[in-house]
Amino acid sequence: MTPSLAPRPRRSFIFTPGLRPEMFPKALASGADIVCVELEDGIAPKDKTEARKRALALFEQPPADDGVERILRINSLRERFGIEDVHAVLTTHTPPPALMMPKVRTPDEVVMLDQLLTEAGHATRLHVIVETNAGLEAAHDLAHCSNRIDALFFGGVDMAAELRCRNAWEPLLYARSRVVHAAAAAGIDAIDVPYLDLNDPDGMRVAAEQARDLGFAGKGSIHPKQIAALNEVFTPSAGQIARARRIIAEFEAADTGLVVIDGKLIEKPVLREMHRIVAVADRMGM
Repeated sequence: MTPSLAPRPRRSFIFTPGLRPEMFPKALASGADIVCVELEDGIAPKDKTEARKRALALFEQPPADDGVERILRINSLRERFGIEDVHAVLTTHTPPPALMMPKVRTPDEVVMLDQLLTEAGHATRLHVIVETNAGLEAAHDLAHCSNRIDALFFGGVDMAAELRCRNAWEPLLYARSRVVHAAAAAGIDAIDVPYLDLNDPDGMRVAAEQARDLGFAGKGSIHPKQIAALNEVFTPSAGQIARARRIIAEFEAADTGLVVIDGKLIEKPVLREMHRIVAVADRMGM
């Protein structure tokens, strides 16, 4: 399996429809850390084939060195459209850098796709959406089943429907926590669901702060005007950045599994989060 990559900023993401490739450059320029080309929910069944063709064409040229992570969201592997998406990815010589897998229920789905990508010689990464009750139950195993996985995404809308609860913070707190814990145990990122009310920027900021404090590395957006606030919420403070750089330097100098900084014992598992903070800082030029 492909080894895990170094942490990178994932404070915000935005979808852009595969059917409309002319919107891709605008999404890349929106300030989002992740741009995801959409083949799933945002594409009508009658347009799936054309969207797939147009979307894959976007990845034929090497991406610009702009710091934006590019992802293609395929359809569920339990559906015909998902199988067709995977076949198209496997047979292209210019696969997307990463695939987002929706409605995942069991690790078998991820393992199968990992093996197919390996057979095809593709280095494509994976992002897994936990938005089904079965997926939530298997969250820990999902996070650990493939070294291609870079992040778990929490899908609140579908999850609320499956759990028969309101799509609100309190009813979904347990589900969100399960996703964060699974991602943390595997050393990967957890990304929260977009806030759906464009007319409530204050509510979105509160939701983003709650997600950040729970352990999410970022949150989705449904419109470019949400991205600046999301990036602000998930960007560490100058003090946090300075501390992260110091901890990394201390570990490198000590070459041990733990160091003592300001009288506090700090063990090696915290290093990944320190590297993620520094990655965000580097993207911001801080």
